[in-house]
Amino acid sequence: MPGFPADRAKARRGSPEPRQDGATRQDAPEPGQDRADGRREPPEPRRDRAERRGVPGIVRYLAAAVLVRTADGGAAVGLVLLALDPALRLRDAAATGGLLAAALSAPHLIGPWAAHRLDRSRDSRRILAVAYVLYGAGLAAGSLALGRAPLVTAVALVAVAGACGPLLTGGLSSRLGGIVGPSVREQRRAQGWDSLTYGIAGTAGPGVVAAFAGLLGPLPALLGLSCAAAAAALLTWTLPHDGRGRPAEEETPGVLAGMAVMARIGPLRRVTLLTLLSAPQIGALPVIAAVLAPHLTHRPGAAATLTVAAGLGSLAGSLVVTVFPLRGEPETLALRLFAVTAAATALCALAPAYPLALAGFAAIGAANAVSFTATLAARQAYAPPGARAQVFVTSAGLKVALASVGSATAGAAAGLGGNALLLLTAALFGVAVLAAAGDLALTGGRRAGRRAARRPAPDQASPPERSPSACS
Repeated sequence: MPGFPADRAKARRGSPEPRQDGATRQDAPEPGQDRADGRREPPEPRRDRAERRGVPGIVRYLAAAVLVRTADGGAAVGLVLLALDPALRLRDAAATGGLLAAALSAPHLIGPWAAHRLDRSRDSRRILAVAYVLYGAGLAAGSLALGRAPLVTAVALVAVAGACGPLLTGGLSSRLGGIVGPSVREQRRAQGWDSLTYGIAGTAGPGVVAAFAGLLGPLPALLGLSCAAAAAALLTWTLPHDGRGRPAEEETPGVLAGMAVMARIGPLRRVTLLTLLSAPQIGALPVIAAVLAPHLTHRPGAAATLTVAAGLGSLAGSLVVTVFPLRGEPETLALRLFAVTAAATALCALAPAYPLALAGFAAIGAANAVSFTATLAARQAYAPPGARAQVFVTSAGLKVALASVGSATAGAAAGLGGNALLLLTAALFGVAVLAAAGDLALTGGRRAGRRAARRPAPDQASPPERSPSACS
């Protein structure tokens, strides 16, 4: 009977839905029903079991991110320490350690192919969880094989783990937009938290490995990292489902086309340019600290203290943008913040005493963390829906590769001195900012970038609430 609530609900569903402009919308199918084009409307997202038990998705995301990125951050150090372990009696132990570290980082370049599968998947949690299990298994198997099997076997197993590496960084970050609320402030705060997980992993990963290696040996430390990756896989599987169906083929570009998106879309092109030209500094900074510290002080461990100061500055910068989320257009924020990082690096190069250099390294770390958060916001705002994972993962993979280049280059040019190396990295930042600003001026991309930033993400339930200064 029409008088019952269920019948009234059916009557409402059967009638055209009124719109705000007075018209009626006839073609909006219910979730799970077929649309006019023959494709099925994805079901409405449901609260998962962990959410109902009071564990928010962002908490599980951050726990998974810290675990798996700490494993990634400490793995290279652990492999080098394992190769140097006298118990294994390896010939050319230092070269073997370097080879294993390279096997872990080099496969990041195949990240775009893994990201394409992520963009095409119906449920990205499955791919991420499997990747984290493979990472842990490859790392554990390669560690156990070293000294017990031919070296090529250990290198191949570590390379399997390295091939999963891009999904630990950019692949997981590409899922963040569908976990938090749709407003700009919520998104920016979550990106600050995400940046913080990178800082924690980069600082805690090597420290935890060194501590466990001193107590139990490098092999148990590496096996512990493998267990952390497996635990992250379990947490990733519990993340909220975004409720989307499998994307249409035309909505998801191929690998080469996905990489071309980063060059074709102006804001993405400029933010990617800033990211790539600044990446060598990340790898060079520990080497620069080792070269610079002896010229400023004779304290033991001074170089390590400079590196720790940069890590603590990074953590502080990430905490600041978590408490006070970034406001404004992501591309403009990135340009300004990378310019600030260039200035901080140049000022650090002019530091006449060790305490000022310590403060300078902390400022560099903080500026890098805030700049990185701006790039996360830019990728989320400007990446097309069908290529979002490819944009995140390709940027992360290229950044790792260029950071390795920066480390090797700084080591080869150590004779120039720490101050000169800092000025060179500051100049590289300056070139990146000038090139991006010139591209923006020549292409008139600001207006197009703002339109792209205003476009809601596909995994958001409603358009973001924009403040007058927030455009993404």
